[in-house]
Amino acid sequence: MVLEIRLSNFFSIKDEIAIDFRAANLKSAQARELGGNIVEQGRGQVLKTLLLYGANASGKSNIIKAIRFCNAMIVQSHNHNENSVFSFMPFKFGDSEQKPSAYFIRFLLNGVEHEYSFSLSRTAILTESLRYYPKGRVKEIFSRDERKGPGKREKYAFNDVIRRPFDVAENTSPKTLYISRASQMDRELAKEIFNFFDKAFVLNYLNFGISAIQNFTHENKSQLLEALAIADSDILDLRVKVLKTPVDNIHVDLASMTLKVENVVQEHAQILTYHKANPEVPFDFLLEESQGTIKLFFIMLTLLDVIANDKILLIDEIEESLHPRLIDYIFNLFHAGQGAQLLCATHSTHLLDLKKFRKDQIYFANKGDDGATDLYSLHDYSDFRETMDLAKAYLQGRFDAVPMVDDSPPQINRLLYGTTTPGSQR
Repeated sequence: MVLEIRLSNFFSIKDEIAIDFRAANLKSAQARELGGNIVEQGRGQVLKTLLLYGANASGKSNIIKAIRFCNAMIVQSHNHNENSVFSFMPFKFGDSEQKPSAYFIRFLLNGVEHEYSFSLSRTAILTESLRYYPKGRVKEIFSRDERKGPGKREKYAFNDVIRRPFDVAENTSPKTLYISRASQMDRELAKEIFNFFDKAFVLNYLNFGISAIQNFTHENKSQLLEALAIADSDILDLRVKVLKTPVDNIHVDLASMTLKVENVVQEHAQILTYHKANPEVPFDFLLEESQGTIKLFFIMLTLLDVIANDKILLIDEIEESLHPRLIDYIFNLFHAGQGAQLLCATHSTHLLDLKKFRKDQIYFANKGDDGATDLYSLHDYSDFRETMDLAKAYLQGRFDAVPMVDDSPPQINRLLYGTTTPGSQR
């Protein structure tokens, strides 16, 4: 499970922002009624879901994008060569382009708390470290600082956790994260860390769509059809025919996320669906079903795996092509699960309901006058009572994270007709 993520100097993020899944100590009766929104882990409680709100261009999507990029670095950096330029941009104003960008994550692996971090420029890894708490006390596994000198023994420090650590260091270039190379070189702890980011973090629906088709079974089909029926789908049956062996990973541009899941899946499988109106007539799923149905299908494929295996899912604009009741359904699935987590960006104000979510589950992204994204929680507003109308307060700008739109009649007339006076249009 993820406990905390910190980011600085990525895209519109300038100064460090923090996303904290560790539950606050909320004692109200309303918070206690939302016991399904948290899970007991070790010495504390962890949130199962977090929502990011903000105006268009406030940076909430950049938060998701930055996390995706950093995870992709862990999984893919051992493939980089000397000409690689990392696919992110630092904050562009001021002197931030000359400063490092940094990622920090605190997470639970096999019940033990770990802290992993790295910093980088667009062309090189600068620092990297891994610590854990095997007996409740911190122990550093390794640290790395490429600025300390030319030799590996100047740059790296290790304890006794990783086997022959300098063998790995000698094979780790400034373009590669040590944990990525160590996993490739069969170091056990590094492989566990690598697999956490590669398998437990589901960054989007696309990669999982392929593996889900590859591993599709009768049991999966029955559960999927039941999940779709709960969502009021009229699909009674479906059949999947694999056209060619799906690949393990589909590498897409994590900066733009332009590739659609159906564009990839249709190259590997044919999916036929059958409906209540006439169970004998097959539909070519990817060509004849609506975009909403296609999206729901892959969402449910993903969710059933994520929740069954306590994974973490990132979604940008969860409300896209989905009815509000289906969004509620998704959150209800997570809150009924044991340890799966969801981080999503959204504009859906119907979720701004303190009978559904705790104050510490709701975050706001806001862009300041300097163009930088700030991030803060509803829990930071100690004067906002749970009996207040949260959606109304948000739309009125109580938390700043809404667009300041002046669409008054004079402004509209000025835009359309060059005058603020009605009736004098050209």
